[in-house]
Amino acid sequence: MDPSEAAGPAAGLGPEQSLQPELSAAMRAKIERNRQQALMLRQARLARRPSSAVEGATSAKISRTIDSGAGFFIEEEEEEEEQRTRKVVHQPAPVIEPDYLLCDDCQKPFMDSYLSNSFDLSVCDKCRDNEEKHKLVSRTEAKQQYLLKDCDLDKREPPLRCILKKNPHHATWGDMKLYLKVQVEKRCMEVWGSEEALEEAKETREENRETQKQKRYNKKVKELRRAVRSSMWTKDTSVHQHQYGAEEVVDLEEDLYKKTCTTCGHELSYEKM
Repeated sequence: MDPSEAAGPAAGLGPEQSLQPELSAAMRAKIERNRQQALMLRQARLARRPSSAVEGATSAKISRTIDSGAGFFIEEEEEEEEQRTRKVVHQPAPVIEPDYLLCDDCQKPFMDSYLSNSFDLSVCDKCRDNEEKHKLVSRTEAKQQYLLKDCDLDKREPPLRCILKKNPHHATWGDMKLYLKVQVEKRCMEVWGSEEALEEAKETREENRETQKQKRYNKKVKELRRAVRSSMWTKDTSVHQHQYGAEEVVDLEEDLYKKTCTTCGHELSYEKM
């Protein structure tokens, strides 16, 4: 027998057709369902992917083949985004001139100084005179020498600025308040009006102080004299015994008899039965 005839009907088919089995209707339906499901998953994935909102960005699409395991392949497109830095052009900021202060003494501009920061006085550090003009005075000295009250320093507009410093004589006491002498003198003129009025007020206060001092002295002298007189006088604390004389005085209107003490003059009245 011819070998070709022994092969039967399969001998007339090609090599690929003889190896591929025929799919049944159920298998073809299953493959179609898997394909539709894969397409739906791909569309849902693409819908969830955010679109590029950056202006000037470019995207490159890369295809990747995935075996679905259902007899066909899925081509998934991946989007690779590359951000490009945008060049933003800004307008240059305006040039602001520095706010210089003008020194009251040398009339030169300056940026910052100790007197301007501490006492709001437009004087540069070069013109600062710590010995005389810009000397610091304590609160007590401002009240005694310039006759200023607490309200003149703290409440009169504008309130005088001061700095705090530890007391050099008593470390446990509170901090000292130091004022600028030139500002204290200016406030003194605002309160009293002139130097003549200030001197008259000082004289009046000094006279009142001397008067009060003399009154306190006279009071102490009076108390001392009273104490001296009290120490020289001795009170007799012994019991007095009346000594009546033998002479009796008769009071006919009251029908009484009277005797008088020969020592103290006490009268004793009595009746006779």
